[in-house]
Amino acid sequence: MNNKFVGTDAIMRRAMLKGCGFDDADIKNKPHIGIVNTYNEGAPGHAHLNGIAESIKQGVWAAGGVPVEFGAPSTCGDMIVGEEELKYELAGRDVVAMGVEYVSTVHQFDGLVLLASCDNIIPGVMLGAIRVDVPSIVITGGSMLTGEYQGKEVLPSDVGVMTMGKDADSQKVRDIENIACMCPGACSTMGTANSMQIMTEVLGLNLPGTATIPAVYADKKRAARSAGKRIVSMVEEDLKPSALLNREIFLNAVKTNIAMGGSTNVILHLLALAREAKVELTIDDFAEFGNQIPCICGVKPSGSYSIVDFHKAGGVPALLKELELYLDLNVSTITGQTIGEIIAEAKNRNSEVIRSLDNPINGDGGLKILRGNLAPNSAIVRSSSVPESMKKFTGPAKVFNRDQEGVKAIKAGEIEPGDVMVIRYEGPKGAPGMKEIMLSTDALVAYGLDESVGLITDGRFSGFNHGPIIGHVTPEAYAGGPLALVENGDIISVDIKNSTLDVKLSEKELAARREKWKQPEAKVKQGMMHIYAQLCKSADQGAGMTI
Repeated sequence: MNNKFVGTDAIMRRAMLKGCGFDDADIKNKPHIGIVNTYNEGAPGHAHLNGIAESIKQGVWAAGGVPVEFGAPSTCGDMIVGEEELKYELAGRDVVAMGVEYVSTVHQFDGLVLLASCDNIIPGVMLGAIRVDVPSIVITGGSMLTGEYQGKEVLPSDVGVMTMGKDADSQKVRDIENIACMCPGACSTMGTANSMQIMTEVLGLNLPGTATIPAVYADKKRAARSAGKRIVSMVEEDLKPSALLNREIFLNAVKTNIAMGGSTNVILHLLALAREAKVELTIDDFAEFGNQIPCICGVKPSGSYSIVDFHKAGGVPALLKELELYLDLNVSTITGQTIGEIIAEAKNRNSEVIRSLDNPINGDGGLKILRGNLAPNSAIVRSSSVPESMKKFTGPAKVFNRDQEGVKAIKAGEIEPGDVMVIRYEGPKGAPGMKEIMLSTDALVAYGLDESVGLITDGRFSGFNHGPIIGHVTPEAYAGGPLALVENGDIISVDIKNSTLDVKLSEKELAARREKWKQPEAKVKQGMMHIYAQLCKSADQGAGMTI
């Protein structure tokens, strides 16, 4: 327990806490638990977190601890879709981590409970917890329930496609706006938010079976209260992230993300988290298991189900039970149990939502790492969401330097079946911030081109996006990667089954073009994004800010 509040040297610290209403018994004799609340009343994934935070605090008090709640930044990436500022989202992960590190270090907490729901916020609080390395539990906010339009289930991921090109004042658009987000919670697909919520449990930092409890279920508050109680015990046990996060548990997470057809962004986050935890993990680990493990999860976009369906089917324990052949079952979790012990009693209640290994959604796996002369280091595709007819394609390049240019060309009829769109200078340093290429990908679906047109980018995608779209190309164009050398009409060849991505140019031609290439002027020259561009790693190393 913390001794920073005992003795003469701690008079000022005690005085400060007494000014907040705590008494001597609270200050001197009980563990102080920081409650990281990423509440944001303008973001559905985080708008309900105050109530969950109260339940966590009740659990802490009941177990004999002192909860101290503080805020950390959070955003909803969908608020900025279509705007240049979407590039802020990934960099925000590091801002959140710094906030957790800053407050936790100054206030000398004995333990942390970290409450978050969405894409970059969850890995942000996890990075902060790893950095501080005090006993920590991550509590996820859960997903929203699904809406319904004319008898059809509607998720937020459907909105862009269903409304693109429609009159914004039409009754259809208004109806879809009104039902797309039925209640608080993360968007109920296998997007980045829910993919990362699942990862908190696979990495052993969340209570078993709780990561995917929908936001509005009473179970969520009960789980939060249990977490509040458990963190006090973890402080007594001195059970820190550094004692749990090893290579074996990260490899479990890699394998699970492939098997569930998780967001490609999870690769960035796992690489960054492992780097922070000083655990060896590389893009080659994803490449190895991407060729071995099939996709067995039928949640959109790999299948037709929602995360609510996934939770009802048994959630993370049921998924891990189906996957146990590939997992290290001896890794420990915050409960003190091993993964093997946790999943021993797990049951799969719906074999269409969570399938067995011998009845997969996609035998190619959920994610694949591609390499070739267009991506010497790596590129990533969510193979479970690619139509079989587009697992191998070749076509002429049509080159754009921004997502906005790409979507404009699609709407103008300039993209034809057989084309391969190239959208570059959207990587970590080039954007800067590694923008999600959502406008062009949604437009390909809306205009019926998602089974005949490929898209290649050094940016990334929303976890919503699907189709023959390949991202995270490294080295990125801004760093002089081959993507910067592609010209309109160059023939690009993709073979997902054989994990290749090439442009049909000789090394001599590529070298000649490289001699003529000049790095574009930086788009941002001050502030947060300028700092990020100077310090961030390449996408194949997690794209995090580090020296």
